[in-house]
Amino acid sequence: MRKLGLLIAVGMVAAACGQPADVAVPAETTAAETTTPAPPETGPTTEATTATTEPVPDKLVIISHDSFASGVTEETFAAFTAETGIEVEVLPAGDAGSMVNQAILTKDNPVADVLFGVDDTFLSRALDAGIFVPYTSPLLDVVPDDLERDPERRVTPIDFGDVCLNYDVAAFAELGVDPPSGLDDLIDPTYEGMLAVENPATSSPGLAFLLATIGRYGDPGWRDYWEALVANGVRVESDWDSVYYGAFTRYGGDRPIVVSYASSPPAEVIFSDPRPDTAPTGVVTDGCYRQIEFAGILQGTESPEAAGKLIDFMLSKEFQEGIPLTWFVFPANETAELPAEFVEFTVIPDAPVTLDPADIEANREAWIDAWTGIVLP
Repeated sequence: MRKLGLLIAVGMVAAACGQPADVAVPAETTAAETTTPAPPETGPTTEATTATTEPVPDKLVIISHDSFASGVTEETFAAFTAETGIEVEVLPAGDAGSMVNQAILTKDNPVADVLFGVDDTFLSRALDAGIFVPYTSPLLDVVPDDLERDPERRVTPIDFGDVCLNYDVAAFAELGVDPPSGLDDLIDPTYEGMLAVENPATSSPGLAFLLATIGRYGDPGWRDYWEALVANGVRVESDWDSVYYGAFTRYGGDRPIVVSYASSPPAEVIFSDPRPDTAPTGVVTDGCYRQIEFAGILQGTESPEAAGKLIDFMLSKEFQEGIPLTWFVFPANETAELPAEFVEFTVIPDAPVTLDPADIEANREAWIDAWTGIVLP
């Protein structure tokens, strides 16, 4: 079985409190597994400009988290370069929090033209710092409205991922117990000692799961819920890798329920040898938390029009169809076709939990401190 590994912080959906230790999506792919993107269907328009007036640059730089950068190959932006003559360089900047902090600190002398990979956990920080130029892509008409978070369109949604409870199908069959149907079940004595989660202070999915409980139960209800989880024997690990490959019964651990991703079952199928007919893990769609990743043109770039074309390219159907098997998150462009494995072996939750990015920014540290006091006193 080839190890799934970790590429984003999805999540790509990839952000966590402070400087998280892991990222948002399980995957480890090669260039051969990606779809070579083609040029975008239409050209860009900006809020401030209606015609191209700037010189065409030789190169554009994208600053992004390491998870995105590790999936980029020479083929990723080859079609954009062929169409425009502009090369694309990806500048890795650690996790999503580090990336945003670096962009803020270099606002007056930006190190890149475009930032990609900020999600709702750090979006308000980035917007409040004024690091983006407003831009409306002509391809936003194929992006669902519920993926947009900024009415001023300083950022553009590129992908999304759902952090969800995963369960070991074989383990529950052996126990003769039905898998949980939602968050409420996890505090039932039937599931005592079955759950493993990531620490939200050091893990993107851990933070997402904490936010899911806050969104579901409110404050102080989420605190009571976590006290009940502790009483029911929840196990906490520092990162996704330790939970999935250490605690999960699928890989020899003792916990048949873990916090992972809606994309984990298709990843299990894709990287299994021999390839199974059914996914060995399942997804609990109640209580999933949706992480949306955005791209934005950075203030101070000398090439805002070219940067807009690059964002259009990242929203194009061809580029978007390469996202699932490269970063194991879902494309924002609803016309993009999903790989067969994503259609057959997973589901997109109908009603994922989301929180206002401003509320997350205002309360993130206090929530994590309170969680630590409850779970790790």
